[in-house]
Amino acid sequence: MSKLEKLVEELSTLSVLEAAELSKLLEEKWGVSAAAPVAVAAAGPAAPVEAAEEQTEFTVVLLDGGDKKINVIKEVRGVRPDLGLKEAKDLVEGVPQNVVENVSKQQADEVAKKLTEAGAKVQVK
Repeated sequence: MSKLEKLVEELSTLSVLEAAELSKLLEEKWGVSAAAPVAVAAAGPAAPVEAAEEQTEFTVVLLDGGDKKINVIKEVRGVRPDLGLKEAKDLVEGVPQNVVENVSKQQADEVAKKLTEAGAKVQVK
């Protein structure tokens, strides 16, 4: 039996109160919130408690190129050096389009800020 399977077996024996206490201890230890899994654990004593997953990958979506499309195209090319001028122009004119995908929160915020300052409307998902 693997280490994870043993852990699942042990967690399955916890009562609802013990599972709730475990959840609180894990929240404090890891600095996360497990609100949804606690509700699941309350549904039945055999449900294992899992920590809530924090989103780690983000996508910046260009919603509108704005009035200054040339500036937005320049910023898109700065963010995506793999695109040529025509591809960047097509991306800006074919909104909504993903500019960058699966990036960190910090990088997504930086890209969104640059595009917004250039006059575009963006959304970080």
